[in-house]
Amino acid sequence: MNDNKTNINWYPGHMAKAKRLIKENISLIDIVFNVVDSRIPKSSIIPDLNDLVGNKPVIYIFTKYDLCDKNETDKFINEYKKTKYVLNYDLNKNININEITSLCNNILKDKIDSLKAKGINKNKIKCLVIGVPNAGKSTLINKITGRNSQKTGNMPGVTKSLNWIRINDTLELLDSPGVLWPKFSDERAAFNLASTTAIKEEVIPKDKVACYILEILYKYYPDILKEKYNVTDIEDFDEVYTTIAKKRGFIMKGNEPDYDRVTNLVLNDIKQGKVSGITLDRYKDGI
Repeated sequence: MNDNKTNINWYPGHMAKAKRLIKENISLIDIVFNVVDSRIPKSSIIPDLNDLVGNKPVIYIFTKYDLCDKNETDKFINEYKKTKYVLNYDLNKNININEITSLCNNILKDKIDSLKAKGINKNKIKCLVIGVPNAGKSTLINKITGRNSQKTGNMPGVTKSLNWIRINDTLELLDSPGVLWPKFSDERAAFNLASTTAIKEEVIPKDKVACYILEILYKYYPDILKEKYNVTDIEDFDEVYTTIAKKRGFIMKGNEPDYDRVTNLVLNDIKQGKVSGITLDRYKDGI
């Protein structure tokens, strides 16, 4: 996989609409929650975020922390913490809303104090929740609210419009659809996003994405590759697919491996979190 090799274009109309709506409503917002998939701590950072939210303060919330390679992802998180507000969560566990509210109050203290000096009591903080598709925005909101406020799913584009959600007497969220950028000049970032279903399957052929995932596992997580798929070498992908097909019983008539089922298996294992402890971005490549 070569960086900066191919420009990959994919920009659905609803994403352009979402960005327009965000810009139209940003004056109502006090603070922004930028939701980041911990498995792709670089690739899931929205590059034109400042164009969307202007000078609004941003908290970077790393989700799916239980699924990442913490040793690798923490390198990114520690670097981001030097200049950004950062939180990280395992979405399988309950989230302490007081931690989020306290951080918001601390960040906005000067603004709140300035309003009080003018005789204005700001009782509610309004937060925009933004991130790439399938980063865990809706699940995060459901955890914060303690109820199923938003639909969740493993396909990009589940949330289609902006939705206000009241959390408590002091916090209100504006949920937004997953957003991307019009062109992926970094091929590796595009494959990372495709591997975590942030972009639709038809953008990059599924078999290429599956092979990319297997390459990442072979290079950085060989023990996981062997344990999960009984694969120790990826020099010949025909042999790799045959090995996985035999292990899982994906054999068709004529003793031929079912390549489609193997491809879907690899993709679904990542999508459904059945393969954990991996981070696709590498800190050594920069942030």
